[in-house]
Amino acid sequence: MRYVLKEKLFSFGDDFRIKNDAGDDVFFVDGKVFTIRDKLSFQDMSGRELAFIRQKLLAWGPTYEIYRDDQLAAVVKKHLFTLFRCEFTVDVPGPDDLEATGSFLDREYTFRRGNREIAQVSKRWFSWTDTYGVDIGPGEDDVLILASAVVIDVICHDDKDKH
Repeated sequence: MRYVLKEKLFSFGDDFRIKNDAGDDVFFVDGKVFTIRDKLSFQDMSGRELAFIRQKLLAWGPTYEIYRDDQLAAVVKKHLFTLFRCEFTVDVPGPDDLEATGSFLDREYTFRRGNREIAQVSKRWFSWTDTYGVDIGPGEDDVLILASAVVIDVICHDDKDKH
């Protein structure tokens, strides 16, 4: 399934919608800034919270936690010491961790589980310069991958907290 996202909308305090490739709103992200830690609430269009994202304090490097039903679902962490490219780990309970590699500033990267590509983020599919897509393979957890893409966008593009 391909989802359509707008650049530079992923900052705390902003609210935005994620569309499917037909242009229908399918998710709503509610930014919350007036708390001790900045937070994002990832919701379906009826307002039901599907995931909750918050920055982890006292961590080495940019680290965010994704919660689902009050349970830690994943920790998204930027690798600090990599040569020639940027990498992120999406640490999920159990053996199914994800790695995201590619050009994050250009929004051209992939999510992999082991050697298998499970999702691709790209601007190539769109003629509009401020739009990009997340194409997620069948049987994958769309909410977790989209929430992870939101975190990566916050880390790489949030003007108030450049890393």
